[in-house]
Amino acid sequence: MMLKINLPQIYGFFLIIMLFSCRGETRVDVSHIDVDIQIERFDRALDSLRPENVLEKNREWLHRYGYFYADYMQYMLEAGNPLDSARLRPILTQVIETEDFRALKASVYETFPDLAAQEAGLTDAFKHFKYYFPEITIPRFIAFFSGFAVQTPVGEDYLGIGLDMFLGADSKFYPALRESIPFYLSRRFTPDNIVPRAVETYVREVLHPQNNLDVTLLQHMVYQGKVLYVMDRVMPDVADTLKIGYTAQQWEWAQRYERDIWAWFLQENLLYEADYNRVQKYLSEAPFTPELGERNESAPKLGVFIGWKMVRAYMERHPETTLPELLAISEAQAILDGSRYRGK
Repeated sequence: MMLKINLPQIYGFFLIIMLFSCRGETRVDVSHIDVDIQIERFDRALDSLRPENVLEKNREWLHRYGYFYADYMQYMLEAGNPLDSARLRPILTQVIETEDFRALKASVYETFPDLAAQEAGLTDAFKHFKYYFPEITIPRFIAFFSGFAVQTPVGEDYLGIGLDMFLGADSKFYPALRESIPFYLSRRFTPDNIVPRAVETYVREVLHPQNNLDVTLLQHMVYQGKVLYVMDRVMPDVADTLKIGYTAQQWEWAQRYERDIWAWFLQENLLYEADYNRVQKYLSEAPFTPELGERNESAPKLGVFIGWKMVRAYMERHPETTLPELLAISEAQAILDGSRYRGK
């Protein structure tokens, strides 16, 4: 049977699609904002390290990289305090002479001959940050690898990018790390995740850390929703799936069953539940949500997903609210009430 659709109907249909796609989206002109992110390649600096120049490089890097280098040696590489050069020398010499170190270094250099795309993405994001939050200080961005220790660490004046945690989902290294890094995490260890994960870390750790007094699921949901909504505004061209870390199938599932997810939270009296052991399954990384869906097809982090939808709904109803004003709203209930969110 053929459907009869005339041209005005087609036009109206695509107009509806366009409006729905742009729903809640606010674009701003940031072309005049002077931001130019350059990622410092400490991973490249490591290439100059030799057993005979460890002490010289240690002094040079302490001066050049400051807090990052101290944190890198002590907490990421776990080689020791760089101020204790006598102890550091034999450890670093042993590290750089291992086959694992050489293989990882080669893979990082092959995957990232340059970081031009990531610099452009971060530049655009931080132009938007400066537009909405003019007083912020932009951190140094420093790329490194540390044997899969950490992805995007934040320090006193820097935000690190662990390139060995973005080598691509098919990297030969990740299957050997399944006990500590399961596939549902490593599938997102791709170059196109660098900008979203760095931006997310900046929001969570620097711009808007979570209040320790947040204990109920609703409070966690609203906080997570705020983080993702800020990401909406500073990365308007980045896909929602990249922001939240869903596959296309998980995003489609969450969208399709949004009303049912909300009904589940209400039915199980979860919104005001303060037992984190009970609610963490709706907030944490996982391959799926055990209680919902069939054949393990459900999306994870459903509290995060619904919190995001709730904050989006609030901002659609209150377009006069600025991003700083949104982040300053301390009562999660005010967001829920103001959003009139009911599962869509």
